[in-house]
Amino acid sequence: MTERNNTVVVGVDGSAGAEEAVRWAARLASGRALDLELVHGLQIAAFCYGGGFPGSDVLFEQLRQEGDGIVAKARELALSVDSALTVRTDVLTDTATPALLDRSRHVRMIVLGRTGTGGFTGMLVGATAAAVASHAACPVAVVRGRHGDGSVPVDGSVVVGVDGTPNSEAAVAVAFEEAAFRGVGLVAIHAWNDVTYDSVEGTARLMPQPEVLEPTEKRLLAQRLAGWQEKYPDVEVRREVVRDRPRHALLAESDTAQLVVVGCRGRGGFAGMLLGSTSQALIHHASCPVIVVRPEAKQ
Repeated sequence: MTERNNTVVVGVDGSAGAEEAVRWAARLASGRALDLELVHGLQIAAFCYGGGFPGSDVLFEQLRQEGDGIVAKARELALSVDSALTVRTDVLTDTATPALLDRSRHVRMIVLGRTGTGGFTGMLVGATAAAVASHAACPVAVVRGRHGDGSVPVDGSVVVGVDGTPNSEAAVAVAFEEAAFRGVGLVAIHAWNDVTYDSVEGTARLMPQPEVLEPTEKRLLAQRLAGWQEKYPDVEVRREVVRDRPRHALLAESDTAQLVVVGCRGRGGFAGMLLGSTSQALIHHASCPVIVVRPEAKQ
């Protein structure tokens, strides 16, 4: 397993969402004696497609100055949370995605805002978000507020989705660590629903009645949590087994939580689909920050 350094990396672009991400990451770094690195991508290639053009040097210098200003402001914001923080900055000439993925092999966490402008245009609506959350070798936090653009919550439980796959095993590990650090309870949700198939005659149910399966699902959840409850005896755990789609249950719980932790892909995902529907739904619609975890991130 890759040995990780004591750095939290934040993608910054001058947007309000990125500023919230910096504050959230600074509080996390401060509480755990971690370093902070602020990364901004200029995306010069987007302005020079097909080669250079007259005045490109002037444009580059202008973008560079804007980038320097963005990371300088983000650094001031981080230090306003804790003036003793070690904060490094990096302004890249292209999209920040490859650099973030490269850093993910060694850092503790990557933190992104709820929206993207400038160097992170389309962060949560296209391939960039999928690339970072799907391929990063460390946990990826997307900092969201209440109803998307409201204040980022600092109270409430940590919530984790549990389905028994390696993805959720890694998520459970991170969730217990986060709950212990924050001194709050953990809500472990195991959501299940009928598996159905569609035919010309309609939709047919393939699974037995819910009352037959529910005891088995409760035992599965208890087994997945047992070892972690022993490791973190001070974390109070509330178990929830619900007959619903995971994203519905987790989104509902995010309304009162301060953090939701999920694996990058659940047991219902297709081979090759690196970011499942549940994690996709949460990074777009949750009412609190979301951490997406790949199995490689398990400590």
